[in-house]
Amino acid sequence: MSLLFIASSAQPQSTLVPKEAPMTNHATGPFDVKMHPQDDNAADGVTRMLLDKQYHGDLEGMAKGQMLTGGMSADKSGVYVAIEKFTGTLQGRSGSFVLHHTGIMTRGKPELTILVAPDSGTGQLIGISGKMTINIAADGKHSYDFEYTLPATP
Repeated sequence: MSLLFIASSAQPQSTLVPKEAPMTNHATGPFDVKMHPQDDNAADGVTRMLLDKQYHGDLEGMAKGQMLTGGMSADKSGVYVAIEKFTGTLQGRSGSFVLHHTGIMTRGKPELTILVAPDSGTGQLIGISGKMTINIAADGKHSYDFEYTLPATP
């Protein structure tokens, strides 16, 4: 019986070869953003905005999305959540993906997380995952640093 077990558990050599782990890449560049407040009175103290972004640099394309903000206080505390869909190219690979934002400001101290929504990649960006950091210069100009992984191309 044990000989049968050993023989049946053997695997072909090709399944024992480890797959290469995707490499982490960086993309950087500036972006322009326009926010359009919506007057839909969804809830008192909550504001909804439409987002319209143009990405440049390693990301070339546009993003459309929506943002909800709330809780802004005199102590400079509040929160926001947003979802945007980028469409364009990432270092030459075309497609789209969704980013989701969670921002918390506690008495002027910001915490921001921007992640690629799982399985949201299309075209040559299928399988993308990653996180983005936004930088705002003293003059108000926006830029991004995007750390991401993509499956290896065949």
